Formats: sequence, C-alpha cells, structure tokens
Amino acid sequence: MGVSVRRFKFSSLVIGLQAIFILVLGLLAKYPSRSAYAGNHGNSNSSSNSSDGHGGESTVGSYNNFQDVNVMIFLGFGFLMTFLKSYSFSAVGFNLMVSVVSIQWAFIVKGFIHVDILGGDKFSIGVGDMVGAEFATATVLISFGAVLGKTSPVQLLVMAIFEVFFAQLNEHIGVDKLHVRDLGESMFIHMFGAYFGLAVTRVLYNPEVQESEKEGSSYHSDIFAMIGTAFLWVYWPTFNGGFADDDQQKERAFLNTFLSLCASSAVAFALSSLLDKRGRFDMVHIQNATLAGGVAVGAAAAMPLEPYGAMLTGSVAGAISVLGYKFLTPKMSQVLNIHDTCGVHNLHGMPGVLAAIVAAVAAAVSKHWDTEDRAAI
Repeated sequence: MGVSVRRFKFSSLVIGLQAIFILVLGLLAKYPSRSAYAGNHGNSNSSSNSSDGHGGESTVGSYNNFQDVNVMIFLGFGFLMTFLKSYSFSAVGFNLMVSVVSIQWAFIVKGFIHVDILGGDKFSIGVGDMVGAEFATATVLISFGAVLGKTSPVQLLVMAIFEVFFAQLNEHIGVDKLHVRDLGESMFIHMFGAYFGLAVTRVLYNPEVQESEKEGSSYHSDIFAMIGTAFLWVYWPTFNGGFADDDQQKERAFLNTFLSLCASSAVAFALSSLLDKRGRFDMVHIQNATLAGGVAVGAAAAMPLEPYGAMLTGSVAGAISVLGYKFLTPKMSQVLNIHDTCGVHNLHGMPGVLAAIVAAVAAAVSKHWDTEDRAAI
C-alpha cells in the first residue's frame, strides 16, 4: 500500500507540474522577435551576441557556451555525486530529473521577474534564457549535494520549486536593484545553493544517517565521481567567463579561472597527502577541492587580478576546501546536526564567501584602474 501511494504521489506531482509548465509557457512565452536576428528582412545590423534574452536581441551566438554549461549540469554535477556507492544511480538519475523540472520552472520565474506579465507582456525564450535557466538549476544541484541519499524524489522536486523561486528573487535584488557584480555567480549560485542545502539538510536531520553503512565510496564509484570532476574542471572557465561583456573581459575571466583551478588543484593534492598519516590522497579532496578555485575566482573573474592574484585565490580556496572536508564537516555533523553528504559547504559555500571577499577587495582598489578595467566591476 505504501509503495502504491508513493508511486502515485510522485507521478501526480511530475505530471501536474509538467501540465502547469506547458499551460503557462503556452500562454505567456514566445520566441524572440524576427527583428532580433541579423540578416533577416533587412535587419542586418541587429546584434546576435547579446546576453539579454528579454531585450529583443538574439543570443544565438552564445550557443557554444551554452553547450559547455549543459555538459556541466547534466554530466559534471551528476557524475560528481556518484561517489556514494549506494546512491550512484540516484546521483545521476535524480540529477537529470531535478534539472529538467528546474529548467522549465526557471523560465517561468525569470519571465515573471523581468517582464510585466500583469501588464499584458509576454517573455521571450532564447539561447540566453536557456543559459539563465541552467544557471538557476545549478543552484538546486548544489543543494542536492547536501541532501543526497536522504530525500525522496518528491522532496527533491519540492525543494527545487522553492529554491529556484527564492534564488532568482535573491539574484534580481542583488543584480538589478543593488547592482552587484558577480560574473561567475559565486555568490548567487554557489553560496546560495550551499547554504540553502545546509538549511534543508538540518531540517531533515536524522541521527541514524551518521551510523549508516551506506555512506561511503567504492573503487568504481570514485572513478565515476572523478569523471564528473574532470567535466566540471574542463568547462569551468566557460561558466565563469563565457558570458562576459566583451572579449577582453572574457579572455581575462578564462585565464583567471584556469590559473585559479590549477592552483587549487595543486594545493588540494599537497594538503590531502600531508593530512593523511600514510601520505595517501583522499579521493573526496581530489574530487572536490580541486574545483574550489573555480568558485573562489568567479565573482572577480573579469577583474584585473593579475595572474598571481588568480593563483593566490585558487591556492587559498584549495586549502580551505581540504581543511573543511578534513575537520569542519565532521564537527558540523556532530555539533550542529548538519550532515553535508557531498561537502557542498567546502566546495561551494566557503569558496563562495572567499569569492565575495576577493571581489570586494578588488573593487576597493579599483580607483587605480583605467576606465576599461573598471567596467568589470
């Protein structure tokens, strides 16, 4: 009886949500206007590379960058969380399920936030909006890492619905009202997703989880998790810099992210070995702390940090991430009853805070920059 009710509850929720998405998008969404595309009916002067999906200009030129983000969402995040030997299928399968629902919901939420729906307007959906929806989904997937193995599919979908709404509202206030500059979304995606997930896992805390034999990895689950790490590592420069305002900012963001990732990876390997009594690497550190540099440099990715600044940022991020996994995560579970399955606090939370500090410091000394450099603030 319980199985039948659970099956009916999940199926009803998904079908109901999909029906609502179809209805709302059918009534309120539209394609970008034809005038937005270069070369169509005399509009050859139209821009084809704008990142504003609502402003009437085509964003089709950003499709290659969208594909990089697509890989990170569906392969990177999914496989990164397969390290739990008993939840590898849940990691990849639920990752896909949560992503497709969150993406559709994000279209609607962002449309209502940025367009006067009550005034009779419709919101357009283009490639730029596909990117925005996947960025919103990344926030949910980070939180998913904190509750992996402890939630049902229904609970995950409910969390996704609420989180996408509040995350987009938070970003709207920060970016559009307070004019916060966060190119790589270190604060609005990584920090928000990490601490939202920690809040959820605290509410759902069960003392039996700490004693569970299911919490652990195997040789093969660690291999699959490293595949996720590799995908995220390779495509992270695009995540941080692919949608910058101009080529100079893009190149600077690519370089800063790449150098920061290299530095965080080197420090992660070094500290992981140093903290082990036998000098071995801890695969949890290698799978996660190597990516911390990408988070830490995100908010200031397009700023003139200089190569040494990006590497210093990555080094500090790799160090705090490894130390967090080694010392902080166990204490949070034992003292605060916050069981962080994937350690999102160490990969996304603390490096996200570091990113905010780095961006604030860089902005504070920006009076010495030229006009073009100050445009990155």
